[in-house]
Amino acid sequence: MTPQSARVDHELIQAAAQVAATRSRGDNHTMAAAARNRDGRIITGLNAYHFTGGPCAELVVIGAAAAQGAYDLVTMVAVGDRDRGVVPPCGRCRQVMLDYFPAIEVIVGAGDGLRTVPVADLLPATYVWADHQLDAQPASEPDTQPDTQPDAEPDAEEQPPLS
Repeated sequence: MTPQSARVDHELIQAAAQVAATRSRGDNHTMAAAARNRDGRIITGLNAYHFTGGPCAELVVIGAAAAQGAYDLVTMVAVGDRDRGVVPPCGRCRQVMLDYFPAIEVIVGAGDGLRTVPVADLLPATYVWADHQLDAQPASEPDTQPDTQPDAEPDAEEQPPLS
């Protein structure tokens, strides 16, 4: 047993697998997810497939957790119906988890390769939404930042930028 596999929350996997096995119906609900809140509660949910892009099970869990007052999710896992086992989150779910819960860990892998990893590790060159929010400066206040760019004469051979 590796140190990573010792951290795998098997109770969480079982909770998602139980929902997938007992609540999945046809093609509309094929994935279940479960998340553990810091206080120990487990919140579960099912995807709501729709050709327009219905929510994945992980997103349903985030909403259900909020509805239950669970705002500190620490671990999440998704499990497919028909005994498909643990399924890694899609890109949209990875980004949403990172934005809502930057420290959340996600269970990925299969069989003896199950492991728990920080969600940021699943997103190369991570974009963190909160890092890109600017404090809006009212238009009535002048910009007090000094201009640090030297004035330069345009090169005669330079072409104007295409618009």
